[in-house]
Amino acid sequence: MRQPADNSHYVKRVVLPSGRAIEVVYFDNTEPHGPEAPADGRDLHLCPDCERDLVYPVEWEEATSTHWEVLLRCPNCEWSEVDVFDQGTVDRFDLELDRGTEQVMRDLKRLVQANMEEEVDRFVKALDSDAIWPMDF
Repeated sequence: MRQPADNSHYVKRVVLPSGRAIEVVYFDNTEPHGPEAPADGRDLHLCPDCERDLVYPVEWEEATSTHWEVLLRCPNCEWSEVDVFDQGTVDRFDLELDRGTEQVMRDLKRLVQANMEEEVDRFVKALDSDAIWPMDF
């Protein structure tokens, strides 16, 4: 029996929240949809009810080799929907989620830094005014 000549595949690099990167290999006879590929034109991160860009996936599973079933939720207005989306639409959504995660992490780092500076300032003032005793520890 003859094997098909086309053993095409594509690799998608995924960076996990821990910073560790993995490569996912997809075996398919079709090329991957790039994030710029227009599918149905819908931006999944935008809520159709309140128009905020806060929509996130609650659950997802592969519906076919090229489509995903995704449960979406908007935390602003509590809108939710389950639908099937093509790979290109999901890839664009994934990029928006990555951008949002990066923004949240930057904001968190700034907040932690500001809180730490404030705590250090209070501690230094307490030391300078002899308000800290050994029994405080």
